[in-house]
Order: sequence, then C-alpha cells, then structure tokens
Amino acid sequence: MDLFLIGHSYQYAAEQSLLTLFPGQRPVYPEAPGEGEYIVIRQSRGKRYTTMTTTLHFQRGTFRGTVRAENSRLTQEPFVTDRILQRLVRQSFYKAALASGIPAPEWGALTGVRPTKLMTNLLRRDLTDSRAKREFQKEYGVSSVRAALCVDTAHDSLAAQALLTDKSVCLYVGIPFCPTRCAYCSFVSQSVEKSMKLMDPFFDALLLEVDATARQVQALGLEPISLYMGGGTPTTLSAKQLDLLFSKLEAEFDLSKLRENTVEAGRPDTITKEKLEVLKCHGITRVSVNPQTMEDTVLAAIGRKHTAQDILDALTLVRTVGGMAVNMDLIAGLPTDTTAGFCRTLDAVLSLSPENVTIHTLSLKKGARLKDEGGEIPAAPDVAAMLDFAFPVLRRAGYRPYYLYRQKNMAGGFENTGWTLPGQENLYNICIMEELCSILAMGAGGSTKLTAPGGKIQRIFAPKYPNEYIANIEKTCSDKNKIGEFYGLSTY
Repeated sequence: MDLFLIGHSYQYAAEQSLLTLFPGQRPVYPEAPGEGEYIVIRQSRGKRYTTMTTTLHFQRGTFRGTVRAENSRLTQEPFVTDRILQRLVRQSFYKAALASGIPAPEWGALTGVRPTKLMTNLLRRDLTDSRAKREFQKEYGVSSVRAALCVDTAHDSLAAQALLTDKSVCLYVGIPFCPTRCAYCSFVSQSVEKSMKLMDPFFDALLLEVDATARQVQALGLEPISLYMGGGTPTTLSAKQLDLLFSKLEAEFDLSKLRENTVEAGRPDTITKEKLEVLKCHGITRVSVNPQTMEDTVLAAIGRKHTAQDILDALTLVRTVGGMAVNMDLIAGLPTDTTAGFCRTLDAVLSLSPENVTIHTLSLKKGARLKDEGGEIPAAPDVAAMLDFAFPVLRRAGYRPYYLYRQKNMAGGFENTGWTLPGQENLYNICIMEELCSILAMGAGGSTKLTAPGGKIQRIFAPKYPNEYIANIEKTCSDKNKIGEFYGLSTY
C-alpha cells in the first residue's frame, strides 16, 4: 500500500503499523497518490499541541484517526521526543484502521517488541494492578487477556530489577550449530552434518573471545549474575568441549555472584548422559529440552530427525542425572499442526512437570526455509485458538507468565510468553527482554547490548557465520574494548 509521510520521517513506526494491521500489504513510497488505496500520515504543530492524523483511503472509503500530545512533553531528550511522536504515528494509524472496519488486534495499537516495559512504567507510578491494566487498555487498545499478561510480567521485571546493581551484567555464549536446520529457523546456525570441520576452529576462536570479554569485565569490576549458553544447540559440542568451555568461563570470570546458569540442550538427539553429567558438574541450574511439538508428523514437517518419544527419553535422562530445572519450548502455528494437535502437545508437556514452559508463536522471518518455500501453516484464527487453550490450562497447572516479547511477522500478531512454576523464573530472560542490564555476548552472531541509566544503549555485533567468525576473530576480540569505552563514558 502507498504511504505518504508529511511533516515527519517516522517511516519505521508507519511500516510496522501497516504490517501489523494489514498483514498482506507492503509499504510503497510513490511521489504522489494514485487512484488506488493509500495512507497519509501528517504531523502538525500548533501553539500547545502536536497532532498526528492518519488518513486511510481504503476499499473506496476514507477513514481518519487523530491523536495529539502537548508540546511541553516534546522538549525533553531527542530520543524521548522521538518515542512519543512514533507512538502518535502508531495510535493515529490504529484509529484510522479500526474506523475502516478491520477487527481490533489483541495487542491493539502496539507494534513494539517489549510491551511489558510500558506496563512497568505504569506500575512505577504506584497504580494498583487493576488501575494500571485499565489505563493500559485505554491508551493502547490492548485486550483484557494481553493486558493481564503484561501486569504479571511487569511485576517480575520490577522484582528482577531490585536484584541488580549498577555493576550487574549477563553473559551469553552462542554455539551456532544444530543437528539439522529447522524449517522455521532464521537464527545463525549451521547443520553439524555439513559443518563438522568448522566446529574445532570455531571452538578455538570462541576461547579467545572469552579471554577478551573477561579482561573487560575484570577491569571494570562488572559482576556476572546470569550465564546463558544458547545457539543453535550448545549440546552439539562434545562432552569434552563442554567441559573445557565451562572450565574456561569459570577460570576467566568471577562467577561468585552468579544466580543461575542455563544451557539450551534443545534437541533431544544431542543429549547424552555424559554431557548432562558435565553440565551438572559445572553447576548448570537449568536446561532447555525443546520439543516445539509432540506430534511426530509436525516434527517431520519442520525438518527434525527425532520423534516425540526421543523427547520423553531425553527428559527422563535429565531427571535421572538431576539437579537442573527444565524449560520446554513449544511453538503455536507450526506447519501441518492443528489446534487439536497443539492441545495434545501441551497436555503431554504439562504431564512431565517442567519448571518452565515457553509458548512461542510462529514467526516467518527472512532466511527461514519455511518463508522461502512456503508450507501448510495454520491460519491466524487457529493460532488464536491454540493460545486461548494454553493460557487457562497453564494457569490451572500452577504456572504464571513471567516474561514476554513480540516479533515481526508473527502469526496473528501474537507473542512469545515464558511461563514458570513459583520460584523458577529465569533471570536472564527477564533482563534481556526488559533491557535491565548489559548483555555481554560471545560466539558467532553474538549481539552484545550495553545499557546505561536513562535509556542509553549500544550494540556490538560479532560476525554471523562460523567461517566469518573464525576469520575475523582478532577484530571481534578488539571490539570488546568498546565495553570499557561505554562504561567509561556512562554514569557508572
């Protein structure tokens, strides 16, 4: 659909609104309106108010949405002003879209990744839960169910923040290998069967980056409070490699303040008793055994070479070794899945009593084979039915939501939500989603995110693919100096 921005340049906010509210449309920027459907988003500034008006020419009708903000709110830091004006873009767009007759999305006018942050801001004003929920719904048009999710997760965000100091950081180690590549996957990961020769040189390069990161952490007196090893699938490494890597991390970092230590052992075909015993020996407190589905036909459709029984066997092995909490990931909306199939999967997973259950919604991202090749994917109403089933069932089983986030191109515009039994919250997931402290990443495709009071954020990226990571490890290690530069220039 044609887009015209007048008086502002908030293209990203406009495009995200378009993609959320009109999923089949893509933004086009012609020089002048034609005879077809188009949208004009105009910003105007008066003596007291700045007004944003979206005019939607759609299906032979003209529909408008108008919102405004007092100019006194727009005289703060530039990024604060931009945030307010982008919100006006989204809200005016939302009003115009609803006036045209499209059904209200569950997340209303919100298009961002972190809706919980908005709720957290309301609770910091000492509002009651019910008052904060009402204001949230009124301001953004969010449904009662999603607003309730945000209330729960906001409380966990506030509780996590109370545990942190200005020296707290999380460590992330990325292992970009998997047994096979899933059809929906857009992460930087290489199939082990195709990239076995890269594993040893990658491992050697990773140890160098651990050294470089640790030097910065030691010099600045930073305190790791969470260690998370993800990927890919970290348990594609051998037991010996896992032992060496954790021994290296323990030798180079002061982990005395560590509150948790997580490893994604996501694929059951990579889990062995020997590897689990290594993890237990190194004090791993949580592992992820991620079925995504317990339906064998769906597992085959997404390119996994294991069965639901293999998942059960892997979980039995984890419980036999003992000492580690378990997270299990599921995805609503996988190819060939049905609402009934998803319900069977969730029932099967809950019968295993994992400490955490994470319910993802399928997101068709660039680079995923499923996006390029297509497939039989459940429609948005079917995905909604899956989630509608999951929420009350999880609550009745004693779980509650503790973090959530949204992504682009999610089926139905829904969300990913982590559910936990009492006392089993994963601090890393809260910290990274709510941007509560710096995340120091190591490994191919690692994205270090440095945060400072006031909202200042800086990112440092490592090369995405293992061969590029190996070839550029000297620069990647040198880039770790930016950590010291950031903290030196911040208010720490």
